[in-house]
Amino acid sequence: MELVRLSAVLGVLLLGVAVGWALAGHWLFGAAVGALVLLGVWRAVTVVRAVHAWGYAEREDDLLVRHGLLVRRLSIVPYSRMQFVDVSAGPLERAFDLATVQLHTAAAASDARVPGLRPAEASRLRDRLTALGEDRAEGL
Repeated sequence: MELVRLSAVLGVLLLGVAVGWALAGHWLFGAAVGALVLLGVWRAVTVVRAVHAWGYAEREDDLLVRHGLLVRRLSIVPYSRMQFVDVSAGPLERAFDLATVQLHTAAAASDARVPGLRPAEASRLRDRLTALGEDRAEGL
């Protein structure tokens, strides 16, 4: 997600430079527009890859959550360590019929989230994780 934020900042800066050069009649206006187009294409590819970088797998004793483009991260959350499971959907997520499952553990550093799920899948995952956590009897 840092790459997405960085590309947004660069895009705004380049847009400002391009507008300034256009108003001044500077010859580098075309170069700034070209850079904006390249940045837009790069950002579109990066966003698609960032979405595909998220994943999760349910195993017998734990949940695996992976994400990251440049720095790949794999979190392993044992069902017995989960305290509660939350499903949320902000306005943008609701507009695209998506939800996020947030797993909370005793250690804040081991919390995990799975974004971009359909609401039915998010509810199913929440119910399954809750049931598995109760079966393991340490969490939830």
